[in-house]
Amino acid sequence: MKYGLLNSKNAYVAILLLGITSLMGDLVYEGSRGIVTPYLEFLGASTFAIVFFGRFGEFLGYALRFVSGRLADTTRAYWLFIFLGYGLIASIPLLGITRVWEIAIILVLLERIGKAIRSPARDAVLSILSRGVGAGKAFGIHELLDQIGAILGPLIVVGLMLYTNNNYNLTFSLLALPFLMLVAFLAYTFRKVGWRKAAEPAEAKLEKGEEKLGKAFYVYTLAVLLNTVGLIPFELISFKATKILKPTNQLWIVPLIYTLIQGMDAPTALFAGFAYDRFKIRVLVLPFILSVIPTFFAMANADLTMLIVAAAFFGLVLGMQESIYRAAVSGFAPISLRGTAYGIFNTVYGVGMLAGGAVYGLIAQLNIPYLVVVVYVFITQAAAVILLFKAHSKTQHEERKGF
Repeated sequence: MKYGLLNSKNAYVAILLLGITSLMGDLVYEGSRGIVTPYLEFLGASTFAIVFFGRFGEFLGYALRFVSGRLADTTRAYWLFIFLGYGLIASIPLLGITRVWEIAIILVLLERIGKAIRSPARDAVLSILSRGVGAGKAFGIHELLDQIGAILGPLIVVGLMLYTNNNYNLTFSLLALPFLMLVAFLAYTFRKVGWRKAAEPAEAKLEKGEEKLGKAFYVYTLAVLLNTVGLIPFELISFKATKILKPTNQLWIVPLIYTLIQGMDAPTALFAGFAYDRFKIRVLVLPFILSVIPTFFAMANADLTMLIVAAAFFGLVLGMQESIYRAAVSGFAPISLRGTAYGIFNTVYGVGMLAGGAVYGLIAQLNIPYLVVVVYVFITQAAAVILLFKAHSKTQHEERKGF
């Protein structure tokens, strides 16, 4: 099956296979993320270190995509990057053999680097497969399957934490089993989907004039940057929950809250994907506006109910970030530059996560007044919405010019 020559039925099959591969990966690394924060706290890491390095990992996971995206476009060896990236998920089970928080952070960062290596190549292949199907549907279906794994993973970890009486090391070590399943299914997906080295899809020939990324792409990317900087990191929500639950020895609830985030993410991604194919970039106004709500609830006080509400709204925004934010990129970039476009976009997205982690880490550490936090969030998201409308306007202008 060659992704440059697929009919609609085969395209859906290929999209499903890539989605199930992501599902398998999420069983491991998304399953672990709900307990990484309390594990680091257990090992002695400070609040700032947990929040900052959590966002730094996201930064690496996105910033390095510029390099991997360019290399993927240059070599056309998309599947090599996909295999290498998924292979680094092996660092998660290795968390089970360390009791030093600095080494644990290095392993977590390695997993994020693996995501940086595989994502542009996978998204480029997915965007090519989506032609004739709809980018919103393709990324929505992919994200739905991805999030099924992101829900099952934390649930498995909740069960392991209960069964092992909160034994972090044993829980991480047991995640080696789903990792081996991932490797096996990835090999199967590669054999079924297929690829052509240095081959460009026939559709690309119709876009010969589109040899650069237009201004609309960069304006849109800047809008996403501001949106991300203003969104509270889930690590801070998790950390606040950990502080509340630790005295009652109910830390198993922390990954359950993370499961809620993923549970909101999954259906949101699918519905948002269908909405994007109809309304295009205009539908992104909704997640930009909703991005203010998690911060308002999480920073209001230390009540667990407020944190759960914040987590639910964070999941709604995350579902749209992981589907239609990515789908929108395909509308700005020619096929020959898809890997590069996704690399640039995700690099900026990662910078936003790093900046957001630093800002919110300091907010938590210094106990910044709630009113100041509210003003900060409102300004960043308002500016993001303005830029989003500007990107939409520039898209229409460039289309009229023949881009």
